[in-house]
Amino acid sequence: MSAIDPWASEQVIAYADRTTGLRAVIAIDDTTLGPGFGGVRWRPYPSTEAAVQEAQRLARAMTYKHALAELPYGGAKSVILADGAPRDDAARRAVFEAFGDAVARTHGLYIPGVDMGTTLADMEVIRSRGARVYCADADPSPWTARGAYVAMRAGVRHACGAPTLDGLTVAVQGVGNVGGELARLAARDGARVLVADVDAERAASVAAECGGEVVGVAEVVTCECDVLAPSAVARVVTADVIPLLRCRVVAGAANDVLDDPSCERALAQRGITFVPDFVANAGGVIHEHARAQAWTDQQLTEAVDAIGPRVTDLLEDAAGGSPVEAALARGRARLAAARR
Repeated sequence: MSAIDPWASEQVIAYADRTTGLRAVIAIDDTTLGPGFGGVRWRPYPSTEAAVQEAQRLARAMTYKHALAELPYGGAKSVILADGAPRDDAARRAVFEAFGDAVARTHGLYIPGVDMGTTLADMEVIRSRGARVYCADADPSPWTARGAYVAMRAGVRHACGAPTLDGLTVAVQGVGNVGGELARLAARDGARVLVADVDAERAASVAAECGGEVVGVAEVVTCECDVLAPSAVARVVTADVIPLLRCRVVAGAANDVLDDPSCERALAQRGITFVPDFVANAGGVIHEHARAQAWTDQQLTEAVDAIGPRVTDLLEDAAGGSPVEAALARGRARLAAARR
């Protein structure tokens, strides 16, 4: 594991509460465009270093997600180390009250939202401590899924020349709130859907609803399909996995899909189109901004659906090169313009 670089972010805040056992990291990457907005992730980590690195990586992705989606927010992310996680509702609430105190001390510089392992109820607890919070009143998951779906269609159109997903096979890794809805959208578009999840009952339920099939968690990434849709944990596309992939497009709802920047080049060498995750999964943050600005449903739908043309434009701009670099270049240009 590479060494932590705290100077890569504007702020890295480590917070511990001895009473509740809370250990958390808040990474605020860049506030050029506005306060840092990003989810709270609750999961086990092999080390403190791994938790800090994930917070910083995901915060950087949020910076570019907001820049590409033309939203007035900077990038941030927080992680709560789930080792020794509370076993009852009262203990969980106490942890999130303590975390809410930490967020409130940023005085609005960090705006949390739901992410892996956290819920709308958790956000409400954080807000009860005086922090500004998104995702406490409405679930953004359907909009994250909708954005990933239109991004997937754009990737398929570019790579396969197909106007829809009809007749194609889509493998969805992780069918929670976002991945499950993404699977349903793909199925409605005529796709044959393969699903995998660590919760076997949930996988079976979504597969039955979609008329799809359950595949093993260990097999889903390398199963034969047209589209691989990572929609759970980060960094699933690694140098070791790429030679085993049997898909034409990688486009899902997960954050931080590539283990290393070199993985995109390796995908391209195999003729696999990669849709940048921080562009594809922006539907949820667009939804939260829409709620804050009291947009109409039509305005929200149009803004989320604009992810599809944005992906098409990026893939065409890359012209066989790097869609990620094309997206980052656009993000850097917006940040540079805002700093003038």
